Amino acid sequence: MSNAVAKPAPAPIFAGSPAAQGASIRDVFLEFLLIGATSFGGGVVAYLRSGLVAKREWIDNKEFVEMLAINQTLPGLNATNMAMLVGDKLRGALGSLAAIIGICLPGAVLMYIVGMLYQVHGSRPVVTAMLKGVAAAAIGLILATTVQLGRKSLAHVYDLVFIVLTVLGVNWLHQSVPRVLIAVGIIAVLWYHPRRAEKENVR
Repeated sequence: MSNAVAKPAPAPIFAGSPAAQGASIRDVFLEFLLIGATSFGGGVVAYLRSGLVAKREWIDNKEFVEMLAINQTLPGLNATNMAMLVGDKLRGALGSLAAIIGICLPGAVLMYIVGMLYQVHGSRPVVTAMLKGVAAAAIGLILATTVQLGRKSLAHVYDLVFIVLTVLGVNWLHQSVPRVLIAVGIIAVLWYHPRRAEKENVR
């Protein structure tokens, strides 16, 4: 009889909800391909939340906000940064690669086609009016997503103060976004110090 002890199975490279654990490379690629093909205008954040949180349930609202905060402090597009983070969470390096290719491929192909058409028809009033309408709709999508996330993420009145400080720093003081986020982040860390959180829990 062998005395060999069975070795435990290696832990998966991904963690989280059952839906996240069952996500394959193909699932990651197809979902981000769909997001890349349907996220018109600047409302990509809304499409990302709809696909990753509401539909797939690969991440929750808290993780989405945290990843979005990381994206805002890094160079590059929010969509590609989010794709890299979520892909890595689900399937490691291959997941990141599949997510980035998926989300960038539709836009690259469509922009090539639209760029050629815009050179020919871009000066027409109908095209100009359509682009203005799409821009307004994109702002609406971003606002709707902000309200949905705010309801679940803003736990204290202090959070509204940090929002106001961020808006004032960017729009009124005309500081760069990374500089404002770092400054507000430091203030938030000092304010939400673990000791302070423990005191609030005791109360």
